[in-house]
Amino acid sequence: MAYKISDGCINCGACEGECPAEAISEVDSKRSIAEDKCVSCGSCASVCPVEAISEA
Repeated sequence: MAYKISDGCINCGACEGECPAEAISEVDSKRSIAEDKCVSCGSCASVCPVEAISEA
């Protein structure tokens, strides 16, 4: 199951550098996870300072 970034995202970018699948990018001043690339490892969620990332 892919991970999802909620509206609580502060666009800090911490998650993007942690993603081994390069599934996270900035879209309209917000981070977004490409569901087709996400490998559900949870690396992004573990570094999010505001806990805005969870399993979809």
